[in-house]
Amino acid sequence: MKKILVANRGEIAIRVMKSAREMGIKTVAVYSEADRNALHVRYADEAIFLGPPPSAQSYLLGDKIIEESLRIGVDAIHPGYGFLSENADFARKVKNAGLIFIGPSAESMEVMGSKIGAKQAVKKFDVPMVPGIDYAISDVAEAKKIAGEVGYPVLIKASAGGGGKGMRTVENEAELEQQMNMAISEATTSFGDGSVFIEKFVASPKHIEIQLLGDQHGNVVYLFERECSIQRRHQKLVEEAPSSCLTPEVREKMGQAAVNVAKACNYFSAGTVEFLVDDKLNFYFLEMNTRLQVEHPVTEMITGLDLVKEQIKVAMGEKLSFSQEDLKINGHAIELRVCAEDPANNFLPDIGTLERYQLPEGVGVRVDNSYEEGMDIPIYYDPMIAKLVTYGKTRAEAIERMIRAINDYQISGIETTLPFGTFAMQHPAYVSGNFDTHFIAQYFTPDKLNNQTEDAEKVAAIAAYIYSEANKGNATTDDTQTTQQGISNWKQNRKVVR
Repeated sequence: MKKILVANRGEIAIRVMKSAREMGIKTVAVYSEADRNALHVRYADEAIFLGPPPSAQSYLLGDKIIEESLRIGVDAIHPGYGFLSENADFARKVKNAGLIFIGPSAESMEVMGSKIGAKQAVKKFDVPMVPGIDYAISDVAEAKKIAGEVGYPVLIKASAGGGGKGMRTVENEAELEQQMNMAISEATTSFGDGSVFIEKFVASPKHIEIQLLGDQHGNVVYLFERECSIQRRHQKLVEEAPSSCLTPEVREKMGQAAVNVAKACNYFSAGTVEFLVDDKLNFYFLEMNTRLQVEHPVTEMITGLDLVKEQIKVAMGEKLSFSQEDLKINGHAIELRVCAEDPANNFLPDIGTLERYQLPEGVGVRVDNSYEEGMDIPIYYDPMIAKLVTYGKTRAEAIERMIRAINDYQISGIETTLPFGTFAMQHPAYVSGNFDTHFIAQYFTPDKLNNQTEDAEKVAAIAAYIYSEANKGNATTDDTQTTQQGISNWKQNRKVVR
C-alpha cells in the first residue's frame, strides 16, 4: 500500500494522514470550496477538489471520490468517521473498483447498520439485550400491547441512523400513539426509513462502549471500555478510558459479549459495541458502530496502540500481532470534544473567526486539531474543532491535567465547550464517578458557567490589585473591549442559513 485517500475532512483526516505518513504511505486529501485552505488539505501529499460546501455536493460524492482515486493511482480509501464511513454501498463500490476499503466489509455494515437487524444477529450469541422487540412495528394497538408487557416507561427507537433522532420516551399508554407517530415521522425524514421498535427504558443508565479490533483471519480482541455518559442531545461530549465503575469481572464479560457481537457479523477492522449499563452493573447491547470512533484516542492512550495503523494493517490482510492476553490497561485518559457550541445557550452551534487560537501543551496532553488562528468556522459541517485528550497514571491526574489544559487552550472569537469541560471536571459527581447519561440535565445550567466566570474575574481582580500595589508609579492603562455575552454567533447570523 503506497497511497491512501482520506475521504473526510478536519481533525480526523489529519489524524489518519499522520499514521499513514509514519508508515511511509503517501496521502491524498479531498476538500470542498469551504475547506480550500483547511489544514488537512495542506498536510496531505496531494489534494482533490470535490465541489461546493454542502456535504451532498462534496464529501458525500462517493462515485466521484472513487473515480478520482483511480485516476491518480490511489491504493486504498480511509473514510474516517461520519460522511461515508458507514455507507455499505460506498464500501462495496470501493472494493468492486479494485481499491481497498480501510474498514469492515459492506456485509458487516449492513447487518449492524440496522438496529433491528443487529439485535436479530446477536441474540444467537447470548449477548444481553434490553427487554423489548427485535422487529419493526407500526400498528399502535400492537405497540400498546407490547409496551404493556415490557412495562412503562419504554423507548420507541428508529431502526436506522443514530444521534437520538427517531427516539421517544413514553411514560404511559396515553401518550404512546402521539410519541410513536412522531418517532416514525422523524425517522422517515432523517434516514428515509420509518422503521421503529420498542425497548424497556433503562433509568439512569451509563453509556459504556467496548473497542474491538479484528483481522480478516477470524481473530478478534477487545481493547477495553470507554465511558461516554456525558452527552447533550444524545451526542457525546466527554469520554474516558477506562470506566471508573466497572469491576474486572464485568469488564471481561462485556468484552467477551462485544467479541460475540463481532462474530455475529464476521467483523474485521476497528469497531465499537455500545452498551447501556444500569446502577447494578447489568449491561445491555445497544448497537455497533462499524467505524473508527471520535473518542478512539483515549483507548490509544491506555493501550499504547495506534488504531489507525492497525486498521491499515488489517486492510492489507495482516494478522493481529497480539492476542487478548497481551493487552493491558495502563493509566487513565479523558477526552473533551472542543466544539463551536455555546454551552450557556443550550449548546447552540456557533460560527465566526478564530481571533485567538493557541493550543495547550505539556506532559500528558494531546490535541487532535484541524484549525489555526485566523481561520473561520464553517456552518456546513459538524461543529467540532478539536479533541482535547489528557493522560495520567491515575484518573485524578488525568482530570487535573484536563483542567490545566482547558485553561491553557486559548480561543476567542467564538463560543466553545471548553467552559463546560471545566465545569464537568470539577463537579463532585464526575470526580466521584457517580454520574450517568443525565449528567447535564441533572447538574448543568448556564448560571454554573456564569459563576465560574465570576470566580475567575475575582481571581483576576485580586491579581491585578497585587500587581498595581507592587508597581505604583509605573502603571499604564490599556483600552479594554467588551463583548456581548450569552448570544451565539450562529443565532445572530441564522439568516445566512439556507
